[in-house]
Amino acid sequence: MSRRKKAKLGIGIALLVSFFVVLVVFFMPIFGGQNGLDSLDNLYNSISKGSAYYIPKVKHLVEDRGSTVVTLNLTFTDTDTAEAVAPLFETAGTKVAADGTALKVEGDLEGIFSACLADADAAYHNRDDELEARYGTSPRAVLFGWWTGLNAIERDLKRQKLFAAADLTHTVQAKTVECAYNYHGIEPQSIKERWDIVLFSLIFYVVYTVWYGYAIMFIFEGLGFELTAH
Repeated sequence: MSRRKKAKLGIGIALLVSFFVVLVVFFMPIFGGQNGLDSLDNLYNSISKGSAYYIPKVKHLVEDRGSTVVTLNLTFTDTDTAEAVAPLFETAGTKVAADGTALKVEGDLEGIFSACLADADAAYHNRDDELEARYGTSPRAVLFGWWTGLNAIERDLKRQKLFAAADLTHTVQAKTVECAYNYHGIEPQSIKERWDIVLFSLIFYVVYTVWYGYAIMFIFEGLGFELTAH
C-alpha cells in the first residue's frame, strides 16, 4: 500500500471513529436530562406548536355556519366508548339517549362544536385542571372522546347526506382535536428566541452527514477502491 493510500485510510478511519464518538455523546442524557435527539425533537415541537394553533380560525367557521339542529344516531365499537363520549355531548347542551354501543343525540351542531373547541383550547394550552374539573378524567381522554365522537358524527351526517356539515365536523376534528392531542403538554416557544440553537442544529446536520460521507470515501480510496467514469 502506497504512502498516499495509507494516509487516506488513516484519515478515513479517524473521521469514522470521531463520527461514532460524537454519535455516542449525542445519545447520552446530557442535554437537560435528555439525549440530543429527544432534546431537538422537543425543541422543534415547541416551535411548531405556535404555528399549529387553528382553533380561532375554526371557531369562525363554526360561527359563520350558525345553528344547525340535528338528530344523530351514533354507533361505537363498545359500550365503554359510548359511555365515555356521552358526557361530552351532554356538556354541549344536547339531549343524549344511550342504548348499549349506540347514542341518540339531539341538539345543535354549533353547540357541540363550540364545546369541543373550548375543551381543545384548554388542552392545547395545558389547562389540565379545567378539563379534569369538568369531566373528572385526563385531558387526553377527553380529547380522544371528542375525536371518537366527531368521527361518529361525520359518518352519520354523511348518511343523512348533510355533506357540508360533515366536512365541518372533519375540520373540527383534524384542526383542533388532533392538534391539541398531539401538542398537549408541550410549552410553545418562538423561533426568534431559539434561533441560535435551530441554526446550529441545521448546520450540524449537514456537516455531520458530509463527515460520514468523507470518512467512507477516504477509507475506500485508502483500500484501493476508486470511482472511474466510463
